[in-house]
Amino acid sequence: MENIDFGNYLYQLRKENNLTQRFVAYQLNVSDKAVSKWEMGKSKPDLDKLKSLSVLYNVSLNELLEKELTKKEVKISKIVLTGGPCAGKTTALTWINNYFSKRGYSVLFVPETATELISNGVAPWTCETNYDYQTFQIMLQKAKEQIFDEAAKKLKNDKILIVCDRGILDNKAYMKDVEFKKILRELGTNEIQERDSYDAIFHLVSAAKGKEEVYTLANNSARTETATEARQLDDKIIAAWTGHPHLRIIDNSTEFEEKLERLLKEIASFLGEPEPLEIERKFLIYYPNLKELENMPNCTKVDITQTYLKSTDDTERRIRARGIDGNYLYYLTEKRKISNLKRIETERKLTQDEYLKLLMEADNKLHTIRKTRYCLSENNQYFEIDIYPEWQNQAIMEIELNSEDENIKVPEFIKIFKEVTEDNNYKNYEMAKEMPKELIRKRIK
Repeated sequence: MENIDFGNYLYQLRKENNLTQRFVAYQLNVSDKAVSKWEMGKSKPDLDKLKSLSVLYNVSLNELLEKELTKKEVKISKIVLTGGPCAGKTTALTWINNYFSKRGYSVLFVPETATELISNGVAPWTCETNYDYQTFQIMLQKAKEQIFDEAAKKLKNDKILIVCDRGILDNKAYMKDVEFKKILRELGTNEIQERDSYDAIFHLVSAAKGKEEVYTLANNSARTETATEARQLDDKIIAAWTGHPHLRIIDNSTEFEEKLERLLKEIASFLGEPEPLEIERKFLIYYPNLKELENMPNCTKVDITQTYLKSTDDTERRIRARGIDGNYLYYLTEKRKISNLKRIETERKLTQDEYLKLLMEADNKLHTIRKTRYCLSENNQYFEIDIYPEWQNQAIMEIELNSEDENIKVPEFIKIFKEVTEDNNYKNYEMAKEMPKELIRKRIK
């Protein structure tokens, strides 16, 4: 059991006894923050404090010790490393293995399926149709990932990173949307389920975009694209993954080694090594042209329902249903603020049953937030535009950054009214405190 599981156990015991953190802290002669850290899994009480907790919560010391010492659950993270032709994926895989192996991870690699098939005689030009080839590739990709998923659960290590050299959504860039959806439907799945089955997506931009002098076909026998075709394909792959809640685009603004260092930094931040920092800026914008957004190939629409849960003073807990057209995935997110721009954020997927159960812990003082999000990949950056049904002339645009001083390249058709990163009035948590009619009064003047 991880610290967070033991922390949740202590939290439930305290709630069952109708005690406040302040009361527990007073009884044990510790600070409120110490109790909060125990319940967040950031630290554990020593033996003397466990003895006191057993009396306070009316449970045996043996039961507390058993819960504390229970074997840690395995933490399995599954990411996709994708990119355009000649982006540096092969070298990046070696860097990822060396970097995270040294940090205690068992790193598993799901090899690129297209290269496997094409190098062994199964290719779009050897099959009767491209549709047949893409069907075979998706079937093999899914089978391989299932094997690696199951194998990861059997490893002795409790920190496992599965790296997929491309994922299911890469196929979308090589076929018509209607064909891609048809294949998934025949396989009993859908695009949202497949896209968001990965925990994070990291896209390395093709050398054909910004480093044309080093673009080459020599290091991959399965690659046939010209530089122009590579640029077009790079855009298509980014568009295919746009809509994922954690897509990062690593461009060619630096030399190659620095590019890979930026990739490792992004993956490490996502994994929480040492802590999962989120650097985010937020802007109030004039209401965008939704039809224009929906017609853009690099923009994806998702519906979000966000419910806040009862939590400690320094931690924000929320659950989300995220998807569209009846296909939804569910998430639990916990955030702790450390500065105006930086927050420590952890997130995990939920089953539908877990989501429904957590709804019972909803904070009744806060309203449920409903919004439509347009995920836009533009200028090698990833923007999220939130449309609230209560607003008619404005919207919120957010962007997560690699560093606090990163330059933001806002698309020309987005008109910013003002930055609201540090304005609590435009934070979802604060907006959840207001009645819809009060939200409507917030207008651009």
